[in-house]
Amino acid sequence: MSRSGKVFLAVDMGASSGRVLAGVLHDDRLRLEELHRFSNGGVAANGRLYWDVLRQWTNVKDGLRAAAAKMQDVVSVGVDTWGVDFGLLSKNGELLGNPYHYRDHQTRGMMEKAFATVGREDIFAATGLQFMELNTLYQMLAMQQAGSPALDAAQHFLMMPDLFHWLLTGRVSNECTNASTTQFLDPASRDWAIPLLKKFDLPTHLFGPITSPGSSLGPLQASVAQSVGLAGVEIVIPATHDTASAVMAAPAASQPGDAPDWCYISSGTWSLMGVEAPSPVVTSKCRELNFTNEGGVAGSTRLLKNIAGLWLVQECRRIWTQAGHEFGFDELVRRANAKAPLRHFVNPDDARFVAPANMPQTIVAYCRETEQALPDDEGAIIRCVLESLAMRYRFVLGCLEELTGQRIETIHILGGGVQNRLLCQMAADACNRRVVAGPIEATAIGNVMMQAVAAGEVGSISEARQIIRKSFDVEEYTPQDPQLWEDAYPRFLSLLDRE
Repeated sequence: MSRSGKVFLAVDMGASSGRVLAGVLHDDRLRLEELHRFSNGGVAANGRLYWDVLRQWTNVKDGLRAAAAKMQDVVSVGVDTWGVDFGLLSKNGELLGNPYHYRDHQTRGMMEKAFATVGREDIFAATGLQFMELNTLYQMLAMQQAGSPALDAAQHFLMMPDLFHWLLTGRVSNECTNASTTQFLDPASRDWAIPLLKKFDLPTHLFGPITSPGSSLGPLQASVAQSVGLAGVEIVIPATHDTASAVMAAPAASQPGDAPDWCYISSGTWSLMGVEAPSPVVTSKCRELNFTNEGGVAGSTRLLKNIAGLWLVQECRRIWTQAGHEFGFDELVRRANAKAPLRHFVNPDDARFVAPANMPQTIVAYCRETEQALPDDEGAIIRCVLESLAMRYRFVLGCLEELTGQRIETIHILGGGVQNRLLCQMAADACNRRVVAGPIEATAIGNVMMQAVAAGEVGSISEARQIIRKSFDVEEYTPQDPQLWEDAYPRFLSLLDRE
């Protein structure tokens, strides 16, 4: 099927930066072009942490103006963001203040207070979601406890991408993949868990009908179209949670709903490792392992685990830079590669690594406490982190196979972490599996390809993945010395047993 230069715009907004990109579909190939990039992040005011929605909205419009000036045949626009955070609209259709940032302190201690009303087992049975203090449930319970006037006045609840879709069209929607991060959604029915919300006495009238990826919200509202110069362009809802869009772009030879013989690692500051399962796995074992069931494209479930990811490397680099040692990431990987393998490990998900004052010192102290050899320089510390992440992937892989009853043959690594070739090879060695690394821009690719499917330019998600495989370079890694890692694995497991 020949395609003639249709353009789909992705607003891809992360917690620290945002971008507007064009996906150009031509002759069964997709080309991405970045049109506008902007910084993002929380804004502290009077001891609280907020999102500056109007600044974000200004940047979105600047990106759309850049698209209007440069691109022809723009078909549609879709927005993806992080999860859990939300805005509230009044009955008059006004935004009731700036949304809180998920790192705002209001949720501290709220999980324990929630469990006093509804037990952990019952919350998980109703939602299938992992327990994290930043979840939307605990944010809204904190507002309720504080007697929030915004919550009292609210008529509509919108996750962050829903909020931008509302600004673009004037229409209210609640998209499934992002709603599934709230701990408000029933993963089986893919509708709001109203009985659970009523137990917490939360205002259930806020929650509207759930929409699926690929749904159209209609055209840009006239005032926005005139402002940015994009008349007649549709707003099409992608998988609005960024990881869901990234998984959409996995260059796998399967259709959502198939039994998973592959898993993904969305690799960056966090590593989100999971499978595209045909149905939720809401079992006591899933709860004990603290896995989560989140929405995916075409009715699939993202059964996954959050892993600390390259946060540990980023924090080490920050501390060394403060001390006057400016190491680039490539230099740190080169130094790590020169060190002896498998001498020391940490559990990257140990609570002490969440926000330490000095990450390198904390890693060395952990090794000392666990009676291991101590990493003695920057290369040894980074090798310790990367090998520990690879071993954590091995552990999570085993959990995924146990939860699904399916052997996983291939690991797809997506996102910025694919540029760390040493970690990709370590993942192949530790897991004794084939690793396919790429594409780097998976989230934006998944966003635009969902729009292309909705427009009928691409026939299915399976066909979209075929186009992605042809359009973007990937790199394959095969296990080089898996027995060496197999012999070291019990030492890593002994660290988990200490927790």
